[in-house]
Amino acid sequence: MRISKRFTLAVTAAALALTMGASAQAASHGGMKKIVIGTEGAYPPFNNLESDGTLVGFDIDIAKALCAEMKVECEFVTQDWDGIIPALVAGKFDAIIASMSITDERKEKVDFTNKYYNTPPAIAVPKDSTLTDATDAGLAGKMIGAQSSTTHSNYAEEKFPSAELKLYPTPDEYKLDIASGRVDAVIDDVIVLSEWLKSEDGACCKLLATLKNDPVINGEGAGIAIRKGETELRDMFNTAIAAIRENGTYKTINDKYFDVDVYGE
Repeated sequence: MRISKRFTLAVTAAALALTMGASAQAASHGGMKKIVIGTEGAYPPFNNLESDGTLVGFDIDIAKALCAEMKVECEFVTQDWDGIIPALVAGKFDAIIASMSITDERKEKVDFTNKYYNTPPAIAVPKDSTLTDATDAGLAGKMIGAQSSTTHSNYAEEKFPSAELKLYPTPDEYKLDIASGRVDAVIDDVIVLSEWLKSEDGACCKLLATLKNDPVINGEGAGIAIRKGETELRDMFNTAIAAIRENGTYKTINDKYFDVDVYGE
């Protein structure tokens, strides 16, 4: 893919107008190339915006490692999940690194790199819950919380049609509701739920079941989204992903956050 000229800070207004909505292309800034990365900042432990404004998490460390491998400068921009693809297409940033699953539906709007991790969904319930079966029959009539516009909300809608689905803008809201008894269960990535359950805020709840990935719903794993047609940028990221897997950088970052290899099969 072409890498847009919008990466240059010293660019004319006319050039900016030409590049908005077009392919992103790395350009010179202080002797370095620069890529602007969009992330949500509300999905720990993968990406989270701390109270001091610092972005932390697996996605962030992976992004930094990829930028170092590509010898480019990274700048991060936070964006609400529901608007993150439109913001990419509009040129607000050049790539999304935010645990975005590679699905056919999203491929209609953006291109993706190869995956950089792949973990299954799971269901969590209150510790005193009598639910024992993470099936449509077992969850019939129950209210399930999920973040909107995610593969997990799609999974619940498809696999548990007899349950009622309640959608939230971020995981923080569904966590508050399950802790206060306003929903019977929540669905999200198994790592997200497992890490939350280890925390003080997650003391309310337990993991009911880890679910089997459905390739049609869950896609091919989490990848980096870029604008359509930016083959050069995609190839740069793919080469860097392979390199950090090979040189041990990926494992170092993985082991900082998780007890298992989240890259998956």
